[in-house]
Amino acid sequence: MLILSKALVGIVAIIHLYFLTLQMFLWTTPFGLNTFKMTIEDATIMEKIAANQGLYNSFLAAGLIAGLIARSPVVAKTLIVFCLICVIVAGVYGAWSVAPRILFIQSLPALFALGTVVMSGQQKV
Repeated sequence: MLILSKALVGIVAIIHLYFLTLQMFLWTTPFGLNTFKMTIEDATIMEKIAANQGLYNSFLAAGLIAGLIARSPVVAKTLIVFCLICVIVAGVYGAWSVAPRILFIQSLPALFALGTVVMSGQQKV
């Protein structure tokens, strides 16, 4: 369970690094426009807001990575659980306010990761 837990938390962190890259660096590129199904005009208007979202996603990824490398099991688990709950809540809100698919892209992987973290008991994640 411990290996699965670490792998799933790592995947959620990677997903958020991907979001960061899309929102901060690729937003107005053809790849970003196609990913978010936007015109260049719309993307340009929202560019700073997207970069801000990307920054928040970097904080979530950093928190998860810090939890994975923390030496203290209590600190590691606390940080990971907190960040995963934040990811789940953000995904639920995004699904409600923007697009239902966000629930599957963002919240579901975090929910699976959280489940394995909780089931791993008191072991260091």
